[in-house]
Amino acid sequence: MSNAKANNKMQGIFFIVMAGFFFSLMTLFVRKAGNLPTMEKAFFRNAVAVVVAFITLARSEEGFKIKKGNRLDIFFRCLFGTTGMVCNFYAIDHLALADANMLNKLSPFFAIIFSAIILKERPNKVEWSAVVVAMIGTLFVIKPSFNMQFANGLVGVYGGLGAGIAYAFIHRLGKKGERGPVIVLCFSIFSCLLTLPFMIINFEPMTVKQLCIMLCAGLAATGGQFCITAAYQKAQAKDISVFDYSQILFAAMLGFLFLQELPDAFSVIGYILIIGIAIFKWWYMMQQDKKESEHTEEA
Repeated sequence: MSNAKANNKMQGIFFIVMAGFFFSLMTLFVRKAGNLPTMEKAFFRNAVAVVVAFITLARSEEGFKIKKGNRLDIFFRCLFGTTGMVCNFYAIDHLALADANMLNKLSPFFAIIFSAIILKERPNKVEWSAVVVAMIGTLFVIKPSFNMQFANGLVGVYGGLGAGIAYAFIHRLGKKGERGPVIVLCFSIFSCLLTLPFMIINFEPMTVKQLCIMLCAGLAATGGQFCITAAYQKAQAKDISVFDYSQILFAAMLGFLFLQELPDAFSVIGYILIIGIAIFKWWYMMQQDKKESEHTEEA
């Protein structure tokens, strides 16, 4: 592996762990905001990111220019990212915090699947097997019973699906040289415009405390958005996806400390399967990189 690629991978790992921390904070604030409509929470989550990304681009030399040929990729990143985000917010309000985060963290596996379709990055048999095991782990988390809780779990699964597709497009935009703040601004504006009509129809006045909490959620989400964009611009999904599961650890800790939530036995089994196969996949990838490096040196 070249030094440049190794450096990009390390930067990708750092950014994805930081994204996990920020997004776990966001989910806690979203829950603590109380019984507000999902679309209202989603709007305020992105409104802060619009302001931060706008200021960042306004102070840059290139301004708000989008690179030629990237508009369609940005649109699909926005579409799937926004619908996935809304479903994730719904799951946060209707599932245990750790469960909602775990279902959202199916995104790296969906990113592998759709990277094969969108980017032609072909997964091998081990990576496909990892996807299957992750799906089995998901069944333990959502506990199929065909009641309302199962339906809530399926909504959470789509949250991971939408995010996974969005990450594949982020990586393609990174390969095309698109700037992170441009991607964040477009996504945030798209999300605000999509959620605004629903927020107006079902608007519920917020207390000062709720407004402060949602602004904190927006700040945390903005930090997570910039970090996750940087991570998938720097490295391929298969190289850094395992570190995305740091968010589960952060979320479980915050859920226990601030919400007194403890996962049930089936959820724990699901966590072990999903995180375990992610760690195995990462170990396998490291072994393959090592063999490739040794082969190159011998040549």
